[in-house]
Amino acid sequence: MTPKLHQFPWMDADIELFRSQLRRFVEAEMVPRLPTWREQGFIDRDIWRQMGELGMMLPEIPEEYGGSGASMAYQAVVIDELARAEMPMKHSVHSIVAHYLLEYGTEDQRRRWLPKLASGEWITAIAMTEPGCGSDLKTLRTSAVRDGDHYVLNGAKTFITNGSTAQLVLVACKTDPAAGAKGVSLIALEVDGEVEGFRVGRVLDKIGQKSADTCELFFDNVRVPAANLIGGVEGQGFIQMMSQLPWERLIVAVAAAAVIEQALEQTVAYTRERKMFGHTTFDFQNTRFKLAECATTAHILRGFVNDCIQRLLDGTLDPEAAYMAKWWASEQQGKVLDECLQCFGGYGYMNEYPIARMYTDARIQRIYGGTNELMKELIARKL
Repeated sequence: MTPKLHQFPWMDADIELFRSQLRRFVEAEMVPRLPTWREQGFIDRDIWRQMGELGMMLPEIPEEYGGSGASMAYQAVVIDELARAEMPMKHSVHSIVAHYLLEYGTEDQRRRWLPKLASGEWITAIAMTEPGCGSDLKTLRTSAVRDGDHYVLNGAKTFITNGSTAQLVLVACKTDPAAGAKGVSLIALEVDGEVEGFRVGRVLDKIGQKSADTCELFFDNVRVPAANLIGGVEGQGFIQMMSQLPWERLIVAVAAAAVIEQALEQTVAYTRERKMFGHTTFDFQNTRFKLAECATTAHILRGFVNDCIQRLLDGTLDPEAAYMAKWWASEQQGKVLDECLQCFGGYGYMNEYPIARMYTDARIQRIYGGTNELMKELIARKL
């Protein structure tokens, strides 16, 4: 069920070659280490440096900032291949932060940070969610008060991917508490070493994506240079975050399509080998019908995702299409994986089987990046 070149109309021979090289790297260098990463709760930093050396971290970033100047199609391939190999969404967060810096950072900020991100020397996190604030970013409580050439950060964040391994954290905060959304800013905090007042709390115990360090972060009078205000102008954070949402939501759909295809491929192989009552389980009509339904969903979803990627490359991807892709793809991911797991019987419930891990990893897809309920609400507002 691995998609062929003609199923990716936006993919040319160069992108296909890049994908082949990336897949070989992932299978040789990352997949064997996944059990260790799941056990320790984070991915070792050296792997990102290796990816950076091969130009696979942020290939779409312009050359002057350390990237290859490739199209966003290359980053879509990275997300697709990592998801296919059961990698958590750590790298996707890194890509999101890089694009905040590229699109809204000052020239000094781009030159200071993007080369380190493209090389894999630094990993990033974005601290939006708070204990009492999820999707409604206007209600943020984390504050940043200007004090001379610095801002003083106070507050707490939770559910922060890369929270314990990042060297650069974008913090969504209020620089003007009385201004609502217009008082939100993004400030970059460098944490490559000990920072007074900054503390990483516990690594949260999740049901899935065990190799992703998802943490609580605390800021107690943390002093950050004013030069780290993204874009150099206060009150632009909400607009900056909203403007990047189509790409952020599309990432979820790209990963969902990849995981569905991988799960289907593994399930077909398993049912063709598993014997029951003198037949393989694939010989039973119910199994074939269920897998036919899953295959149809996989092909429809891939077509939708391909269309969204092409529109992203053309600069015509509207937010509503990205919202639709996010919620529908993640819903189908959950349904297909449930059907595939059932085909494995009791073995599907065992974590030693990839289908069990893919099943639990998939559940968060309907929550992060904006819950699916929020996606439907945003779509409905434009009807």
